[in-house]
Amino acid sequence: MIQQPAIHGRFAPSPSGPLHFGSIVAALGSWCFAKKHAGLWTLRIEDVDHDRCDHETGLQQIRDLESLGMLSDTPIEWQSENDARYINAIDQLLRDGHAFRCVCSRADVTNMGGIHRACIRHARDDEPASIRLHVPANTHIAFDDLVCGQINEDVAQAVGDFVLRRADGQFTYQLAVVVDDAHQGINQVVRGADLLESTARQIFLQQRLGYATPSYAHLPLLRNKDGAKLSKRLDDPRAFDIENDPVEILTAAWVTLNQKPINGITEPTEWLQKATDAFDFRRIPATEP
Repeated sequence: MIQQPAIHGRFAPSPSGPLHFGSIVAALGSWCFAKKHAGLWTLRIEDVDHDRCDHETGLQQIRDLESLGMLSDTPIEWQSENDARYINAIDQLLRDGHAFRCVCSRADVTNMGGIHRACIRHARDDEPASIRLHVPANTHIAFDDLVCGQINEDVAQAVGDFVLRRADGQFTYQLAVVVDDAHQGINQVVRGADLLESTARQIFLQQRLGYATPSYAHLPLLRNKDGAKLSKRLDDPRAFDIENDPVEILTAAWVTLNQKPINGITEPTEWLQKATDAFDFRRIPATEP
């Protein structure tokens, strides 16, 4: 574990496609939340999904953020290099009786109403199996989101027993993000509201592993004219050139966060310093995913 300051935030993109405008809004929001209080800002590349992620895309994301003036205060980590860390966490959960091997198929879970509550049969020792975290009935998680307010969820009712490692051996996002945040000393998580629904189960997993729970802030999502969330797989109406127009892009992200205008600055590092000084998280509009 690294020695951490009062605030240690992070931005953790998945290299499944180029940074889109919504990613830049999340990066800027996480930067301002951390730097406003003289905290650290860490960049982590979340390439745990080997099927969808690409190393060169991750390198381009790093270059794009550097063009915007956002440099990681700590060494950049790649989740694909952290398997031993995840194995240790799963072994702990299995020893403590909080996780179990499961051979239920997607069809089995569908027949349960889409939420895993109990295995159809026990896995043989020699049989490939996923690892699930057991979520007892009436597992209520409440947290105060800095943007969205008080959130309450019955994790058992909402998601049931959830997968930590797939039967093919690949670790899931839910496990990797919790373990890496704890290992890196992240105590402030600022991200898009599309991940708000993952937060309660992540907090429950933190509790099972004995980790501290960070503060959370979920930023508003960008949507197209039909109301769909903008992502790497949707056309973004804001065409931009990060290398040549960094301040213009930062300004557009700043406006999305409903902050007061910053004028007359053309260099991204200077612009970010001004933004840090002027940032007021209370102006960010709360939205649901």
